[in-house]
This record gives sequence, structure tokens and C-alpha cells, in this order.
Amino acid sequence: MATATYPPPPPYYRLYKDYLQNPKSAPDPPPPIEGTYLCFGANYTTSDVLPTLEEQGVRQLYSKGPNVDFKKELRSLNGELQLHVLELADILIERPSQYARRVEEISTVFKNLHHLLNSLRPHQARATLIHILELQIQRRKQAVEDIKRLKMVISILTGRM
Repeated sequence: MATATYPPPPPYYRLYKDYLQNPKSAPDPPPPIEGTYLCFGANYTTSDVLPTLEEQGVRQLYSKGPNVDFKKELRSLNGELQLHVLELADILIERPSQYARRVEEISTVFKNLHHLLNSLRPHQARATLIHILELQIQRRKQAVEDIKRLKMVISILTGRM
């Protein structure tokens, strides 16, 4: 019994058999997915808007509004997280049966930290893109300078010969 190295192509490849002669004979691609969809058992959304903590059912621990001081709030949440972890250690030593509330508080702080960091992602992406573009400009300017220098060297060498 022979086995194939690669699986056979899917049956819809026959829809494209006349594509080279007539590109309009092939079916149009499916429309883009909009809204939420299920992939590998998890729900995803095509929305670029970060849902608020309230929409996710989590209590927001940092200040609300458009002018959030990210540095101050991240430091505050980090200090709060450290305090809750120390309190959890004390509770685990003294009253181990009452750890669930502290773990829930730690979870809330982590979710707030995570949300705050995710809200910085567009700024990070913009700064990264600016940095990449500046590096490209710098490399192109250097390439132009190298070409000018080589042109000068060639003109000097050909002028002397």
C-alpha cells in the first residue's frame, strides 16, 4: 500500500481550473468576518476597541477618564499587588481557610494591570513604527552617502587614468 507524502488538494481546486484563461471564472473570496467568531474554542472579535473592565465584569481600581497617568497608576497597582501578596502570605499562615478573598483581590489587581497595559498597546505600536521608519530613513541616507562617496572615488580614479 502506497502512501502520499502530501495530502491531496481540497476538492474546490477544480473551481480554478480555467483561471489562467479567464480570471473571472473563479469564485469571489468569502467576505471578511465581522463581529465575534469562534476559533479553536475561544471567542474572538474583529473590533479594535478594547472593552472596558466593567464590560468584562471586573471592578476598575484605577482612575477613570481620558487623561489617565499610566505611570502613576501602574506604580499604584504594583504597590497594591505587593501588599495583597504579603497579606495572602500572612493569611495562609494564620487562617488558611480564608485565602479565597485575597486570591480574588489579587486577581482583580492583575486584571486591572493587564487592562492598563493593553490600553498602552496602540501607543507602543505607533512608537515602534516611528522608530522603524526613522531607521529606514537613516539607512537610506547612509546608502545615498555611500553611493556619492563611491561616485567621487570612481571619478577620481577614472580622471587619473
